[in-house]
Amino acid sequence: MTIVRNNYENIDTVLAELGIPGVDGIYLDLGVSSYQLDTAERGFTYREDAPLDMRMDQRNAETAADIVNGYSEMELYRIIRDYGEDRFAKNIAKHIVRARQEKPLETTGELIEVIKAAIPAKIRATGGHPAKRTFQAIRIELNKELEVLEHSIDKMIGLLNPGGRLSIITFHSLEDRIVKNKFKENENPCVCPPDFPVCMCGRKSRGRVVTRKPIVPTGQEIEENKRSKSSKLRVFEKS
Repeated sequence: MTIVRNNYENIDTVLAELGIPGVDGIYLDLGVSSYQLDTAERGFTYREDAPLDMRMDQRNAETAADIVNGYSEMELYRIIRDYGEDRFAKNIAKHIVRARQEKPLETTGELIEVIKAAIPAKIRATGGHPAKRTFQAIRIELNKELEVLEHSIDKMIGLLNPGGRLSIITFHSLEDRIVKNKFKENENPCVCPPDFPVCMCGRKSRGRVVTRKPIVPTGQEIEENKRSKSSKLRVFEKS
């Protein structure tokens, strides 16, 4: 085993440095890890007060605090809407900007109180934790999670040996949609109009999608590991 500390988007460079021309399998377990969630000072959890960090790689300079205190109201609204899929995104962004005018928001606890104030009380009482979606959005933006995933799948399929498989576990719909669409494009890349009798674009299939429907955890697995509840596994096999 060779352990390399790097972003998976650099897999081609890492393999080249190791002298490995192709691989039989690649497995991605996306998103934040249980260790990061359970280590409060990393700033990923909304259940304990800690510095606004959220860096997956602490060698990076920018933190969640830089986004919360530096992004414009429109930029905050965009990421909370797109990456958090929160219907109160506009109001949350407005409250964040208003609060930071008094003093910068430096801890998860301070941000949570601002988010709570932006969401109607009856929604807070019936839904999940009010900060869950905003925390997800900031984390995704900070670590460029969706961009890295989008740019890496084609590259990884290219690194597979014939018969090799790329397996990816996702934990929310934004990730799963990218994986599903990318696998589909690689299986059937033809862009010719449907009424063309033969393919004219010359794009060839790179393999097949093994999982027509994603593999999801069993009831027993969810009981043993509650964090697996939203996970979905999709697999692509190189031809």
